[in-house]
Amino acid sequence: MTAAAPSPEVLAAFEAAKGFMPVHEGLALYAAAAGAGALGLPLLEVGTYCGRSTILLADAARTAGVSALTVDHHRGSEEQQPGWEYHDPDVVDPEVGLMDTLPTFRRTLHRARLEEHVVALVGRSPQVAAVWAGPLGLVFIDGGHTDEHANGDYEGWAPHLAEGGLLVIHDVFPDPAHGGQAPYRVYLRALASGAFTEVSATDSLRVLRRTGPGI
Repeated sequence: MTAAAPSPEVLAAFEAAKGFMPVHEGLALYAAAAGAGALGLPLLEVGTYCGRSTILLADAARTAGVSALTVDHHRGSEEQQPGWEYHDPDVVDPEVGLMDTLPTFRRTLHRARLEEHVVALVGRSPQVAAVWAGPLGLVFIDGGHTDEHANGDYEGWAPHLAEGGLLVIHDVFPDPAHGGQAPYRVYLRALASGAFTEVSATDSLRVLRRTGPGI
């Protein structure tokens, strides 16, 4: 069976958006989201940034008739702060002197004509997860890359993932020379839990299916 793929228009919007996910990983994310959409449950992303990957989740959600949820405080993760490799001064709010990616994110969705299919949850992931009660068809972890943040995202959101739902983890680098290890450790933790079975690996993107209880 051929994997689901976004339309040329949606893919063009993804490529034009500010962000870091390469196209081939984006296509794998889209295929996972399209498959998870069959459960009839919301698709959730942790780590919105400027909405690049949100475009793909939103389009898959639109096709499935569900909502895409995206969680971010919009002040930037640790590696996006001034002086770090991924800092972008264009998304700094000059009035408060802090990063604010929310306006860019909103413009991204508006240009892609996907605003009505996305619920933006503005806040810190553990706080939002603590007040969330519903089941989810997909949880995409792409937030902060410290152990504290990656584990917090996993512990906060994985319990809400329905049976048969997909856990997607970005920036999984088994070799420390290629990137930080926190997402990799969360990936190993999920497999070791016995609750998840690996479905696919596309460079640093891992897709796991919930096949048992727990985290």
